[in-house]
Amino acid sequence: MLNQNMKDKINKLRIDLNHHNYLYYVLDKPIITDFEFDSLMSQLIDLEAKYPEFSDAWSPTQRVGGGLLKGFKSFKHNSPMLSLDNTYSKSDLNAFDKRVKKNLNKENIEYSCELKYDGVAISLIYKDGLLHKALTRGDGLSGDDVTENVKTIKSIPLRLFGSFPNLLEMRGEIFISKKEFETINNKRAQKHLLLTKNYKTQIEKKLTNEERIKIEKKYSSESKKLELYSNPRNFASGTLKLLDSSKVARRNLDCIFYLVIAEKLPFDNHIENLIESKKWGFKISEHLTKTDCVDDLFSFIKNIEFIRDNMPFEIDGVVIKVNNLSYQTLLGNTSKSPRWAISYKFKALQTSTILESIKYQVGRTGSITPVACLKPIFLAGSLIRRASLHNEDFVKKLDLKIGDTVFIEKGGDVIPKVVSVDLEKRSSFSKSILFVKKCPSCSSDLVRPLGEVNYYCLNTDFCLPQKINKVEHFISRDAMNINTLGIKTVELLFSNKIINNIADLYVLDINHFQSLKGFGFDSNSSKKAQNIIDGIQASKKQPFERVLYGLGIRYVGKTVAKKLTHQFKNLKYLMNASLDELLEVDEIGNKIATSLLDFFSKTKNSLILNRLVSYGLNFSVQIEDKKSNKLDGLRFVISGTFSHSRDDLKKIIESHGGKNVNAISKKTNYLIAGDNFGLKKQQLALSFNIPIISESDFFKMIK
Repeated sequence: MLNQNMKDKINKLRIDLNHHNYLYYVLDKPIITDFEFDSLMSQLIDLEAKYPEFSDAWSPTQRVGGGLLKGFKSFKHNSPMLSLDNTYSKSDLNAFDKRVKKNLNKENIEYSCELKYDGVAISLIYKDGLLHKALTRGDGLSGDDVTENVKTIKSIPLRLFGSFPNLLEMRGEIFISKKEFETINNKRAQKHLLLTKNYKTQIEKKLTNEERIKIEKKYSSESKKLELYSNPRNFASGTLKLLDSSKVARRNLDCIFYLVIAEKLPFDNHIENLIESKKWGFKISEHLTKTDCVDDLFSFIKNIEFIRDNMPFEIDGVVIKVNNLSYQTLLGNTSKSPRWAISYKFKALQTSTILESIKYQVGRTGSITPVACLKPIFLAGSLIRRASLHNEDFVKKLDLKIGDTVFIEKGGDVIPKVVSVDLEKRSSFSKSILFVKKCPSCSSDLVRPLGEVNYYCLNTDFCLPQKINKVEHFISRDAMNINTLGIKTVELLFSNKIINNIADLYVLDINHFQSLKGFGFDSNSSKKAQNIIDGIQASKKQPFERVLYGLGIRYVGKTVAKKLTHQFKNLKYLMNASLDELLEVDEIGNKIATSLLDFFSKTKNSLILNRLVSYGLNFSVQIEDKKSNKLDGLRFVISGTFSHSRDDLKKIIESHGGKNVNAISKKTNYLIAGDNFGLKKQQLALSFNIPIISESDFFKMIK
């Protein structure tokens, strides 16, 4: 009986604490003091410790964090977390509105408007009202499981209230408030000031040379640990990936939700579902509106931009969505973004500073990029020291000189760039800029190809930065995702002549690291070396599309790599593909096709590919079982809007043996035409006598 009473008391405390947490963090209407809340929490902590048999993974006490995590596992999203297309003007909004109305064949469309938060996208899965999994956006298709860290964020419910879907996905943005971020940086600045004061006191004493070096080394190490965090977004992202959830709990992250996904939702529109989710325990924006008028959309945007600086968190724009969920489904998605939503990005904030010098960076393709070295200055929450100058033409167009006062902005509120020069502040001491003619690394003559704006170092086999950057790209998150191997270690491996290309990574063993600084037996870092080797070996499981992207073929990005591997299925077919066959692939133009042919024609690349194949990397796509052979040998072009998404139609075609092609040619067998299909494609199809069929006609073919 006593145990049952204790169980009931523990459950009541949990319910009360969850309710007060909801009132405070979601509704902003607390009814008890912080002291009273802390007292209830202390009671629950004591009782759970005394009666561990009543432990609960969703208890409010879990918000303080637990033990160290070993790492983060990656899981596939139920549906892709796509990025949004950006717009910057009212004319762009009008174009979006016209496009939506045309595709839906409707004269009146209602849109929702909400803030675009500058944080980290998160997907939360709830089963029967309990938090089941929290995934980062990752590459959009898969994300890292950060559930234990997310549990510490007080504005995220662990257990839902009211009448909610049994299986629910909520997507939102994790961020840190401006005030909290400023407080954390101020504390670091104060600690750094005290550290420097102690250092100066110590260094003024009579010291041996050895003692002085030891003190300086310690100060340098501790000083780096107390550098100010660059901006709130990076801080939130870094915090979410900490392996110690108790540290995450102390950093006071916040979360606001912007999307509700479930098989059965209360309403057939976005805004009402979002408002309903607040009753379940989710924090949503106070700045929500809906309208069917572009003028009203633009007024909302301008009002938000006006009060932007006074908001307690960072935003970088407004998101406009088609409010009706059925219409969203009909519009569908491209491979990169939804057709039913768009982001209006605010004009980037600007400030001025001094251009102190220029450095030149060598990219993995040999391109030379001038980089402005600036007098450090804060802009939009970041300390800016460098900014891209793009190329020689850009520098000449600005009439830029060393010593000039320049205006800088964060492009898309992320990447710093120089936008203009304050000529009125130019002094007689400003120095003209002469663009380098030789590679800053290997001193090879630079070449500027006809029709291009960049200079290139063509010494690809011996220019060290190019070789290092190729490996850095290969091991990056979106490619082979070898996160145990950092760029500093890659540089060490090259400088010690242990590796020379990406294939050399797969023959590394523990002995190769013993000669490297920080990896010897004395440094007790054999575990670190083994983790790197394990990470390299684990990367062999990455799919063909990631391997292809990791090869760093010019113009072959993530989307192109995916389309190529989907079309050609394995390396042999891709390497033997003709120009015409490559051009038939969706989104592949002459520039990409020519680059692929050039890459595969070089003997040095073939040798590396052969080695990678022999080491067991994945160079083929697992072919799903075909449903039938009814479409064998037939080529289809899809154009227009359908009841099914275009991606689904393409999968159906392939599952019955057919082939999807992007452009109409004499080899095309059918054009499947939906609503508002392309006029040019219709004319081409008629000129080649290609049958034009409807969606229903197509499904009759595979019955």
